[in-house]
Amino acid sequence: MKINPVLILDFGSQVTQLIARRIRECGFYSLIVPATLDFEKIKEHNPPAIILSGGPASVIDETQAIHADKRILEMGIPIFGICYGQQWMVHSLGGVVEAGQSREFGKSFIDINTQEALLPQAWEKGTKHQVWMSHGDHVAKLPKGFEVIAASSGAPFAFIGNRDKNFYAVQFHPEVVHTPDGAELIKGFLTQCAGLIPNWSVHGFKEQAIGQIRKQVGTGKVICGLSGGVDSSVVARLLHEAIGDQLTCIFVDTGLLRLGEGEQVERLFKEHFKIRLVHVRAEQEFLSALSGVSDPEQKRKIIGGLFIDIFEREANKIGDVDYLAQGTLYPDVIESVAVHGDAAVTIKSHHNVGGLPERMKLKLVEPVRMLFKDEVRALGRELGLDEAFIKRHPFPGPGLAIRIPGEITKEKCDILRKADAVYLDALHKAGLYDAIWQAFAVLLPVQTVGVMGDGRSYEYVCGLRAVTSVDGMTAEAYPFDAHFLTDVATRIINEVHGVNRVVYDITSKPPATIEWE
Repeated sequence: MKINPVLILDFGSQVTQLIARRIRECGFYSLIVPATLDFEKIKEHNPPAIILSGGPASVIDETQAIHADKRILEMGIPIFGICYGQQWMVHSLGGVVEAGQSREFGKSFIDINTQEALLPQAWEKGTKHQVWMSHGDHVAKLPKGFEVIAASSGAPFAFIGNRDKNFYAVQFHPEVVHTPDGAELIKGFLTQCAGLIPNWSVHGFKEQAIGQIRKQVGTGKVICGLSGGVDSSVVARLLHEAIGDQLTCIFVDTGLLRLGEGEQVERLFKEHFKIRLVHVRAEQEFLSALSGVSDPEQKRKIIGGLFIDIFEREANKIGDVDYLAQGTLYPDVIESVAVHGDAAVTIKSHHNVGGLPERMKLKLVEPVRMLFKDEVRALGRELGLDEAFIKRHPFPGPGLAIRIPGEITKEKCDILRKADAVYLDALHKAGLYDAIWQAFAVLLPVQTVGVMGDGRSYEYVCGLRAVTSVDGMTAEAYPFDAHFLTDVATRIINEVHGVNRVVYDITSKPPATIEWE
């Protein structure tokens, strides 16, 4: 069954993705398109409602203003404007927007002036509630038919509405977590104003995706680059459910993976799920290619290029392959479309296998390209993947190579693998693993003097990293108890030959990155 999406017109906000996620969390399907998308293409989506995102431009500065087609205001469907979206709506309908003498950035409070059906339950007339503001310009005069629903000290028209047209708009950002009742407000607009009933779920998506895969692939052969991570694993399971033995997964074991990862992938996919799997043990090829290389960018290029060569070699052995499956996610799609772009023509390729050469001439199968990461994890559960596997922390494509600053050797990889395994085991036993977005060990390119038993040692320093984050764009170091760090350090030094000192990285992102290289 085709579900018409709630359409989000993107004016360039950095948090537009959050609008789509909030809508989907409420049980409604949503799509993000450029605000400048052609009106006829907007109509083709037949949206039951439209949401106008925020954006960095000024609607009153014609040199930088971004404009949607005003005909969307005549479609007779509910529209909800956020920040710049509010200002564009007001400006387009004959109201006045002006540059503010005072700006609002961060936490603010609005006073509720009227009672509206779409408001969160706690937002009664006369109450005050926290929201998140980020604006310089503000609405100075309302268009005809609008009234004030809520106001803040810096925005007298913080929340406005036109009941007759079913147009509502806010100066604040309901999509961010800093507006505690924001998700409920968005749901209220969709249910009370647009009259929508929740009709979208990952379970329903699975059944629809299986049908689409069968229709696209027909009797063709498909190869999938299986990395062992969540995205490619979910794609492999979904494809196998749809087309069975028409699928062959190629797992290139670079020798830069976590402890026991190659065996785990083979056991899970080949033995448990009975998926046709080619396990390429290529450790020696990768270590030889990386010998003497210390520059992190050069490491990445070498690993990516060699991966492609090996993948192509194995694909040629299979013969007569028609399709390449990959785990492109919706954020990849969104980020590749400029505000002024056209989603139909400017999507960039996101090859999980590093970008295959054009000479392979394979057609793409991207069954999860409209899902967010949390939705992919939910789909994995629907497909029977183990919960512990689904919740695994992110792991970089180049693997341990970027967690070993300096030259890569087998000895260093083996030391780091063991230290990382001890660290993650300690997190699991302490019940901390699921509270952390990403945790890993790093083997530093220095050796220090230590005292072990009655002798002196001269061994490597192991760095530990653990961060909390929502999407990896920003991150904070996890505040471990000192006793936990002491216990982990003791375990690593006792159990991993080659390490005699352990340090903990407390740097946030920014200014640092999460990974070390």
